[in-house]
Amino acid sequence: MRVLLIGSGGREHALALGLSADPSVEVLFAAPGNPGIGTVAVMRDVVFTDPAAVAALAVECDADLVVVGPETPLVAGVADAVRAEGIPVFGPSAEAARLEGSKAFAKDVMTAARVPTARAYACADTESVGKALDDFGAPYVVKNDGLAAGKGVVVTEDRAAAEEHARECGQVVIEEYLAGPEVSLFVVTDGEAAVPLLPAQDFKRVGDGDTGPNTGGMGAYAPLPWAPPGLVDEVMRDIVHPTLAELRRRGTPFAGLLYVGLAITATGPRVIEFNARFGDPETQVVLALLETPLAGLLHAAATGELAAHPPLRWRAGAAVTVVVAAQGYPAKPRTGDVILGAERTGIVHAGTVRRAADGALLSAGGRVLSVTATGSDLAAGRDAAYELVRGIELADSHHRTDIAAAAVEGRITIPR
Repeated sequence: MRVLLIGSGGREHALALGLSADPSVEVLFAAPGNPGIGTVAVMRDVVFTDPAAVAALAVECDADLVVVGPETPLVAGVADAVRAEGIPVFGPSAEAARLEGSKAFAKDVMTAARVPTARAYACADTESVGKALDDFGAPYVVKNDGLAAGKGVVVTEDRAAAEEHARECGQVVIEEYLAGPEVSLFVVTDGEAAVPLLPAQDFKRVGDGDTGPNTGGMGAYAPLPWAPPGLVDEVMRDIVHPTLAELRRRGTPFAGLLYVGLAITATGPRVIEFNARFGDPETQVVLALLETPLAGLLHAAATGELAAHPPLRWRAGAAVTVVVAAQGYPAKPRTGDVILGAERTGIVHAGTVRRAADGALLSAGGRVLSVTATGSDLAAGRDAAYELVRGIELADSHHRTDIAAAAVEGRITIPR
């Protein structure tokens, strides 16, 4: 199989590692890729938000499968353009990707499908924002209606901060706050059949103890030793299948990766958000534990044959990833700093570039590396991940020191 992977971040490096390890993959292309991806794939240039350019590259590569990593090309219609060339693609259509591209659209789908989620209002002016904030009270949850790279959500007790975020975004969705630990569940689907992967938990706040502003994610772990028995079956029954059925009813079936962001509340799992692609950095830990060949699984979804795919196999143990971020992230990350110690197994490149003059590895984004390790249990995986972090040299970088700590120590509880 000849596979073309679209994207350049940590999620795509994790996908590249999984795809390249699949014996059925003859050659893996990546566009535009990054230095880490370049160790396992043939790099190609492309503007990945240009549907015609990506489709042309897929034809040129004679691809048997195209895997679209980020959300922006999906919302732009890249999957549609590739499908129009008769090439299987793992990723939803632009219309179905509105589940992530518009929070208001996602809420409308959930309401129609009777999916358990937070009450919400779509707001576009100061008056409606004020009424919504009055209705729900603190803590206030204000979400940018469009794409915001995982940083469009403000959860705050500060009314003025909530109002300011709404003004900056323009079109927002304001929701009631859902109390309970969060879970990320990835579901591979061809629009009809749906296969869940391992649940994971990520850490959105920049600082230890879930302090500071939201980020794209500062770490993750899987599996979840505290998750209620039957959680995945319940989510598939009450959330995933009703959502997929509603999208089919609308004539826009969702085929690709449905990311279900959940809060496990006193009344059960409720949807915080849907995304239309693998999450970052949860992908790093989930795929580190997947034993089933990845390319075959994604190809089955892309070709409508997922129901016939064998059951998934998982490695024993646990995985933990810790994000090493640049100075100034998430507000104004500094780039161009030399990185040392990032060539070891388990270190996933998220924001890196090679300096042309001497080949030195430089930082090129806010989240620079996802340092990922596995272990016999969660404590061992956590220890191994932080041991890898200690070998990284990046001036003034920062990372959270408490990834998976509460789970290891048994401090995660579900409200009653």
